[in-house]
Amino acid sequence: MLRPWPLEIQLDKKSDKAIYLQIADAVIDAIKTGKLVSDNALPGSRQLAELLKVNRNTVVEALDVLIAEGWLVTIDRKGTFVTQSLPQINHAENKKDLKIKTEESKSFLVFDDGLPDSRLAPMNDLARAYRELFSRKSRWQIMGYSTELGNLEFRKSIAQMLNFKRGMSISKDQICITRGSQMAMYLASHCILKSGDFVLVENPGYKPAWEAFENAGATLLPVNVNSDGLDIDQVEKYLEKHSNIKAIYVTPHHQFPTTVTLSLKKRLKLIELSNQYNFTIIEDDYDNEFHFGQRPILPISSHSALKNYIYIGTFSKIVAPALRIGYLASSHENIQKIGNHRKIIDVQGDNIMEEAILNLINEGKIKRHLKKANLVYKTKRDYFENLLNQYLQDKITFTKPEGGLAFWIVPKEEIDVLEIFEKLKLQGIQIMSPNRFSFEKPIKGFRLGYASLSEKQMKEGIRILSKLL
Repeated sequence: MLRPWPLEIQLDKKSDKAIYLQIADAVIDAIKTGKLVSDNALPGSRQLAELLKVNRNTVVEALDVLIAEGWLVTIDRKGTFVTQSLPQINHAENKKDLKIKTEESKSFLVFDDGLPDSRLAPMNDLARAYRELFSRKSRWQIMGYSTELGNLEFRKSIAQMLNFKRGMSISKDQICITRGSQMAMYLASHCILKSGDFVLVENPGYKPAWEAFENAGATLLPVNVNSDGLDIDQVEKYLEKHSNIKAIYVTPHHQFPTTVTLSLKKRLKLIELSNQYNFTIIEDDYDNEFHFGQRPILPISSHSALKNYIYIGTFSKIVAPALRIGYLASSHENIQKIGNHRKIIDVQGDNIMEEAILNLINEGKIKRHLKKANLVYKTKRDYFENLLNQYLQDKITFTKPEGGLAFWIVPKEEIDVLEIFEKLKLQGIQIMSPNRFSFEKPIKGFRLGYASLSEKQMKEGIRILSKLL
């Protein structure tokens, strides 16, 4: 396979070093610094001679030196390639990089934060939807610019879904499509926050959201999470103390990372406080679609009494994490501000992907995919629960989640959670570091995503964890 870009070699024809040696040393340096890696193809001798404006015999001499020293290898009728078995490179930096790559490769099992199994993604349907888009007579229309709020028909579909399935009452003009929920978080932050404002956040909670709020200039105030969700008494104390609390960020359906659901009593009290103190409830409903009971609890944002809200959702977990399509719903005024800000960093979204997903929604493909996926994930959840009871019953406490794709387990004994995290890494098992959702010191607990693992992987991971707790 030919290299897609020309190999840059600078020659000094006034140097005492022979030109062919300069060429050889330049290739060796490119290999050492990673510009050339094993199996990379080099240009042919004629092409390289023309590129460097030297005699072809000079290039042949350089290649002969590199082949003799073991840097390159020739394959009949194919060309000259960087060898697979490179000579030992002794640079300290390269040793450091090699060590990092070796350590990363040791992790054979990953308990993520609750990602879906990408193998279940409806990739054939999505690929077909793409092909159909490009076979339309009017396909040129999707190649131009669209509004910064996202595809109009897609926004209509999202609004309909939120109104019918999540009890909301919004129009297409109250929706903005984003590249994932994190972008939605960033836009929401810069829409309603400024330097000196305070934002209440769950502790433990979702740090990437915290970073978005801090980037907008806000100061975070941590609120503890209990067995029925956010500590509302602590929220009230903060509101009595600080006059410029502008927002609270919550994950009420399946709290991140503990998976608990915010009780109805606390939801109603939070709405009352929001209206009284005029702060915005930023609701991140990151995995609403994955629920194994009768039906998901309706969002806080669906309550008609609530005045100030921003509701955030995503398609990244419905289809696959690599699919970066999120959305937010809010008042007309907020959406206008968000659209204006979005134009600064991203003129529009992925119009083609939005059209493709819209086709899958209209054809019922997304609905059927979710029905199938929920059955698979419910089976996995039940199996994971059995493993926890079998191997860790005397060592941890946990509540079986009614939805979401992760468990929150809490060791019964006082342990160093960071030490367990490091020991698991040495065993080839990667979990979320407890520092990733703690406000200050690490919270005593582990979030273990199960959906993307096989039963064999789940069993092996829990078996090893049981020996360390």
